[in-house]
Amino acid sequence: MQGFEEQSAAFAERIAGELAERRLNFPVSMEVSLRIKRLADDPDATLDQIATVVQAEPVLSAKTIRMANTVALNPYRAQIDTVRDAVRRIGLSSLRSLALAVASEQLAGDHRSPNMRTLAYGLWRRSVDVASWCFALARQTRAANPDAALLAGMMTHIGQFFLLARASDYPAMEANIDRFAALVGELHHSVGVAVLEVFDMPESILDSLEIEQAYDGEWPPSDLGHVVLLASLVSEVPNPFDGLLGRSPVRGPAAGTAFGIDAAELSALLEASHAEREEILAAVRG
Repeated sequence: MQGFEEQSAAFAERIAGELAERRLNFPVSMEVSLRIKRLADDPDATLDQIATVVQAEPVLSAKTIRMANTVALNPYRAQIDTVRDAVRRIGLSSLRSLALAVASEQLAGDHRSPNMRTLAYGLWRRSVDVASWCFALARQTRAANPDAALLAGMMTHIGQFFLLARASDYPAMEANIDRFAALVGELHHSVGVAVLEVFDMPESILDSLEIEQAYDGEWPPSDLGHVVLLASLVSEVPNPFDGLLGRSPVRGPAAGTAFGIDAAELSALLEASHAEREEILAAVRG
């Protein structure tokens, strides 16, 4: 069996080749998300066609209906019990986010190594928590469209997730997970950008996830980028790669003080956003 150096070199070469050709080999569960994205963007596609694709995935169907019945998206509590009505209620942008969350959850359980599976599950929890905060903070501040913010939040760690899913073909990396984390640290941004381009993400979402962008503490948040960065700061669910790389970033409300955000103002915003964040989080997690 090849050692870590050989397998990591082969892995990096394979990914680099796909990036150069702008051709990414998606895991099967991610293909469902991509198919929904393409249908949603096709002006000739009907709601029935989109609903049929959703219904082919039982977990996605159940979570679509559950999300449609949350107070945040269904304030008058008219019970929704069909996928077709649920898709109409939550909208195509939220459906894209939910499909990606379900695909990521499936990927999290699809690993041979218990350590890698734990890592994938932790990254999935982090992604959906950031996305839920994005939705709630955008709704409260009106700095961005909440559905767009939800989708941007789900994309924050897509490069890491993609690399994690592809690593299952290289057992030496599962056996050397700390060294694998360092490799992911080198590759995940370029891979994430490539994934976003394959998914034809709007420029606003691409810009909001730029690695060079740093939150400058502007208050209140005024655009999608600010919402995503603030959500990433206040989420208390850690990114498991941080631990493997020896990082210990401040999380939660205390993270805002490093950017000069008034603690009382931030706490008030988080308190006002908490209920909606919990509802969206529960719908996505299921």
